[in-house]
Amino acid sequence: MAFLMEYGMFLAKAATVVFAIALVVGIVVSASHKPKAKKGQLEFTDLSKYYQQQTTALQQSLLDKKGFKQWQKGLQKGQKQQAHAQPCLFVVEFNGSMDARETESLREEVSALLAIAKPEDEVLLRLESGGGVVHGYGLAASQLDRIRARGISLTVAVDKVAASGGYMMACIGNKILAAPFAILGSIGVIAQLPNFHKLLQKNHVDFEQFTAGEFKRTVTLFGENTDKGRQKFQQELEETHGLFKTFVQQHRPQLDMARVATGEHWFGYQALDLQLVDQIQTSDDYLLDKMTSHRLFAVKYQLKKGLAEKVGMGSANVLSLWWQKLTQQYWQR
Repeated sequence: MAFLMEYGMFLAKAATVVFAIALVVGIVVSASHKPKAKKGQLEFTDLSKYYQQQTTALQQSLLDKKGFKQWQKGLQKGQKQQAHAQPCLFVVEFNGSMDARETESLREEVSALLAIAKPEDEVLLRLESGGGVVHGYGLAASQLDRIRARGISLTVAVDKVAASGGYMMACIGNKILAAPFAILGSIGVIAQLPNFHKLLQKNHVDFEQFTAGEFKRTVTLFGENTDKGRQKFQQELEETHGLFKTFVQQHRPQLDMARVATGEHWFGYQALDLQLVDQIQTSDDYLLDKMTSHRLFAVKYQLKKGLAEKVGMGSANVLSLWWQKLTQQYWQR
């Protein structure tokens, strides 16, 4: 009898959890259907000040009081002389996903930079992406092209990976830097999908698809694919690859496209030999080199999370912990 009572309490608690989950899902769905546009905030960080603080703290630890005061005087004198003469180096980061949704922030960052940057200034893009959808990365590359079109120098630094769509973005730069073992290249196009036609056929399930236009649909997940459809699909991939190669060649005419546009990827040292990059150097070293000649600023457009995202992420974590605790309490009895 006691077991039944405990089990009943467990079911009651479980039902409460299910109800809470349903409530959260309802809130998330309702919030996601609101037509309000996402808004964000543009953030500027003075990297010169940050690096200077780090250097000052180190010098204070290494020098005696007299030596530190002398160093400070020399630093202040140099800062006064350079305050109005130094150009700016604006640092932007792009850590790309498969659908290149980060382009939304990149667009805002580029627009802000173009409003304030002068011809003598420079933009450093710290890029990390293994590529993704063609139209997404095509738009991201176009945002970078806006910087070049205004005559502002664009340097692209690849510390880890810039492949496929990532390299499409990288090739826009006036100069490409790469860490020794960063991955670059993959100038190719890939598409793959499963086909469940035989499985449906085995279980006597009909799949019907209606189109107008001979090649409205070339290959499909559920229908029977034809050789003609496959050939058309392959032709479309080849055409996309051709556009990709033309785009890269326009921005880096020194490349041997027959050699590098095979879909292969290379590490930094190899990429330098193939002229896919211009210099082996990490973004950190590049910034340190620029400290004496430029004022450094990080530029980031931070998107505000909507109610659906906040509630969904927070509630999922809470409910997961709640359910784990509930089941542990039951099975320990």
